[in-house]
Amino acid sequence: CAVIGEGGNLGLTQLGRIEFALANGRINTDFIDNSGGVDTSDREVNIKILLNLVKQSRPLTTSRRDRLLAAMTDEVERLVLRNNYLQTQAISMMEAHAAERLNEHAHLLVAMERSGELDRELEFLPSDEEINERRKANKGFTRPELSVLLSYSKISLYQQLLDSDVPEDSFLARELHRYFPKPLQKHYTEIMADHRLEREIIATVVTNSVINRMGPVFFQRAQEDTGADAAAVARSYTIAREIFDARKIWEKIESLDNAVHANVQYSMMFQISRLLRHATHWLLAHHRDELDIEALVSRCQPGARILARKLNKLLSGNELKRFRESTRLYENIGVPESIARYMAGINALYSALDITEVANRRNVDVEFAARVYFEIGRGLALDWIRDQIEILHVEGRWQAVARGTLRDNLYELQATLTEQVIRNHRGNNPVDRVSTWLTRHQAQISHANQTLDDMRMGGNLDFATLSVALQEIRKLRIQS
Repeated sequence: CAVIGEGGNLGLTQLGRIEFALANGRINTDFIDNSGGVDTSDREVNIKILLNLVKQSRPLTTSRRDRLLAAMTDEVERLVLRNNYLQTQAISMMEAHAAERLNEHAHLLVAMERSGELDRELEFLPSDEEINERRKANKGFTRPELSVLLSYSKISLYQQLLDSDVPEDSFLARELHRYFPKPLQKHYTEIMADHRLEREIIATVVTNSVINRMGPVFFQRAQEDTGADAAAVARSYTIAREIFDARKIWEKIESLDNAVHANVQYSMMFQISRLLRHATHWLLAHHRDELDIEALVSRCQPGARILARKLNKLLSGNELKRFRESTRLYENIGVPESIARYMAGINALYSALDITEVANRRNVDVEFAARVYFEIGRGLALDWIRDQIEILHVEGRWQAVARGTLRDNLYELQATLTEQVIRNHRGNNPVDRVSTWLTRHQAQISHANQTLDDMRMGGNLDFATLSVALQEIRKLRIQS
């Protein structure tokens, strides 16, 4: 037996599931496999509550109500199955990186245990000794264990959002409309705001939206790393998702089911989640006190779309070569051109918010700011430094935080230099502006390049070495 699905409760014990999974069996838990029934029941109750509200405000005969319910059957089925699809997909993505992310999952387990939200022994989750043994064996949490972490993280986030003002956010209120079938959206949108479970529905939908896409660790780590509360993280994530049109990209990737290997899909989705994590942290760092979703999406989305569409014209040199090669690699394994191009350029999109911000502040178009930004990166070998930061080996949370800090500092430095070049140097050609700046600071840049060359020759780059590299670049910012 290679796969077990549980159509009812307690087909197996949790210990039995874990044992089967450790023997390479494919299994979730009963509450994951059987969640469709619960979801269907919840939707039925919420639809009936809404229709009772409708009857109080306008004519709705029993026969009309029954016909409406019957007409929605297929869509309710689709919505429930869609939710199940996304939840099991989230578990599969967690499992794909379970060994390398063992420390993250263990940290989440300990954090929820300390807060009293989870009882490790009651849920048969591994002890510290078992976690150490799995680390030595290069194994992570099993699917049944990941299912428990996923579910508890949803319970935790749901309660935090319910206790916040997120359900009152005018943008996130749209999630209430999306929750209901289209016939109800078409005729009764204005009544939905009076639904007595409005706040609970919005909190549930936002919770599922975040954790099904980003995994259970994302929210807790974002709060720990930034000190932001649940409402700020939820808003920042929503802004990031909208800016980068992530829902459209996810749908395109999911349309490749059974057309490309599942691991290819997981890899692409993982890269998107990394982009959104970076953007969420960026928004919390730059706009925490003004997280107006509508306003920030309107401000940043056009620039991000321009960059995604025109990277082949904005990049140059090795970066352009790498972009084209990556596009071909994706196409060769069956990924359509539009998705292949997006994924090939996804690393460059990490800079989209910085570039858009600089363009807005200096009143130049996004393409101009992007050309200056990428040309500075090429002239100072910043892409090489960024690559070295990405391949740093980390052990434990604090080294991961340190690597993230190095990465963020480099993006900030490149954005600052871009703004200084645009502000202090004239000319209609962005490449010429950067060339003028490089020439003016040739002595300092030569010293920085020599330092980087010495680092390349020495090899074995570590946190300290790359911190020195950033300090050399930081000197140029001061002198500009």
